[in-house]
Amino acid sequence: MENSQLILIGVAILAAGIGYAVKHFQVENARRQQKAEADRIIQAAKEEASTIELKAKNEALEVRQRAETEIDRKRKDLSREDDQLRQRRIELDKRTERLEERDQSLSKRQSAMDKKDNELEEKRKEIVARLESVSSMTRAEARKVLMDEVERESRSDMARIMRQIEGEAREEGEKKARNIISLAIQRVASEHVAESTTSVVPLPSDEMKGRIIGRNGRNIRSFEQAAGVDVVVDDTPEAVTISSFDPVRREVARRALAKLVVDGRIHPASIEKTLQKEQQEVDKAIVEAGEQAVYDAGVPNLNKEIVKMLGRLQFRTSYGQNQLHHAIETSRIAAVLAAELGANIELAKVGGLLHDLGKAMDHNTEGTHAAIGAEFARRYGVNPLVVNAIASHHHEVEQEGVEAVIVEAADAISGARPGARRESLEQYVKRIKALEDLANSYKGVVQSYALQAGREVRIIVKPEDIDDLEAARMARDIAKQIEETMQYPGQIKVTVLRETRASEFAK
Repeated sequence: MENSQLILIGVAILAAGIGYAVKHFQVENARRQQKAEADRIIQAAKEEASTIELKAKNEALEVRQRAETEIDRKRKDLSREDDQLRQRRIELDKRTERLEERDQSLSKRQSAMDKKDNELEEKRKEIVARLESVSSMTRAEARKVLMDEVERESRSDMARIMRQIEGEAREEGEKKARNIISLAIQRVASEHVAESTTSVVPLPSDEMKGRIIGRNGRNIRSFEQAAGVDVVVDDTPEAVTISSFDPVRREVARRALAKLVVDGRIHPASIEKTLQKEQQEVDKAIVEAGEQAVYDAGVPNLNKEIVKMLGRLQFRTSYGQNQLHHAIETSRIAAVLAAELGANIELAKVGGLLHDLGKAMDHNTEGTHAAIGAEFARRYGVNPLVVNAIASHHHEVEQEGVEAVIVEAADAISGARPGARRESLEQYVKRIKALEDLANSYKGVVQSYALQAGREVRIIVKPEDIDDLEAARMARDIAKQIEETMQYPGQIKVTVLRETRASEFAK
């Protein structure tokens, strides 16, 4: 028992010693590993520090080298600029010397010129004395003659310039003036406007004139009172004349009198009945004319009252141009212009068709036809832009859109085209040809062109034969000859072009 315990104690002591030896060995091994790791970290840190130090030295070296390079470059730039400034200073010194030499030369030349001026003054005085002796005129008398001549020419030029300025202003207001004149012609009853305010009714015989007049003038008075026109019975064979400012009223009277003449029964009762019947027929014709105009112009959905008023233009003329046909033509031209310019085609068409609507009623209403037509269109719900185009086509109000400008241009084109108003195409061509022939008859003219329907003639001259002064004189002479020898509407602008060209070839 004792031996067994001793053995166990010995085994325990041996195990404890072995455990202690193993643990000591593990601790010692761990300590050695930690020391090796610490040495490795220290070595890595030293190597990294060495690398950073080397890199910092390299970067510092590069910075220093760049700085030295930049300093060298700036030194070279400064040296070059210094050389340039030195060279410029030398050039300025040389230029100053040359300027001083030139000043001296100019001073000498000025002295020589002064001397020559004195000599020329002496010669001028001598020549003036000789001229006074030869012309038997003193200097003051010669000056007076020259001043009178200059004044006469200046007054002539001044009058021409004034006419030109007035003409240009008239051209600017040409469209408005044309309509104002046409209104004045149709509102004033005189023999000068008989064609536009009268209608002629043919008769089968002169005996019919007595029946038209009636006993003690009863029939003619009844007819004039009922129709609101003047019946002129004169010595014209087999015809009587009906006169009235209102074209519709005149047309009703013409138809009624023609019917009465055919019927033969002329008395107050039949006169009133026939006038009422013809009034209805003319009203129907007016509506049909308005509807046809709307169809021809391609403008649907207009108020019936506007269509009816538009039809009244069938019996209205301006300078011999039928106003309903003019309205349709203006509408078509405005549509083409609007399409080319990218504007509203429908507004342009309606504005062109209705722009002279006021002419159908201006003899009964105060105001211009543009204002009257615009107010009538506004009353029946027409687009405000179209109303503005009607009101502004003669610049009586401000134009609010491009369509208003297009309507104005289309109106001018329709009224000013060759043959539109009282001037046939043949007469127009003859006038243009005569204008160009007159310009070509002058010496030095290369070519001439009549432009703007004969309102301007452009003349190209030879620059080697005609100088600037002669070109101005030629323009005055041609304008004067046109005034004296030709008949034309408005004014004609004469433009003389003198052009000099120089050409070379680079080889």
